Amino acid sequence: MRYELFFEEAALKELARIDKPYRIRIKEKIVQLAENYESLENRIKKLKGNEYKGFERLRVGDYRVVYKREERRLIITVVRVGHRKAVY
Repeated sequence: MRYELFFEEAALKELARIDKPYRIRIKEKIVQLAENYESLENRIKKLKGNEYKGFERLRVGDYRVVYKREERRLIITVVRVGHRKAVY
């Protein structure tokens, strides 16, 4: 089951600010998430709290990708990308 990927403008800007080696690794994991969601289940966590209700996060080393998944329409929208200290 393949998901279609969308990025919010803020997420693209955050991704562009990350050093190239980490950025490449993060992009690879996002693509892997869209192509084979189940393969990354051990790196995925549902977020709690009012601000991020309904969002999930993907762990990629010290970086986090915050996204919303719509299972009915097979869409993943990336909302934030950043270092774990700054993303929440």
